[in-house]
Amino acid sequence: MTTYPTVDEYIGSFPQDVSTRLEEVRRTIRAVAPTTAETISYQMPTVMLDGRYLVYFAAWKHHIGLYPIPPLSAALEAEVAPYRGTRSTVRFPLREPTPYDLIGRVVAEVASQRAAPS
Repeated sequence: MTTYPTVDEYIGSFPQDVSTRLEEVRRTIRAVAPTTAETISYQMPTVMLDGRYLVYFAAWKHHIGLYPIPPLSAALEAEVAPYRGTRSTVRFPLREPTPYDLIGRVVAEVASQRAAPS
């Protein structure tokens, strides 16, 4: 198993078409959650908020995944539904345009859920 010490090295390990998408996913996440930090955890880029993971993202053979994505508001969940791989995973196929706006809205809602009092 290859290990990557930084998110830049992880992204740089992919072919240009995939690394470009990963970099845009990264920018999209940072745009909606600018006070986050990045690390590698479970061999994937991990965006941290207040010392805890907010979202992981990774490229696979046929898709880019975001993890874990909890249940979302009904309207947003309806938009995400075609991309749900499992209950807490969303998968964006590489053969289709990546919906960066949707990714941004998903991450913003996950960050908002995290900030809400329990």
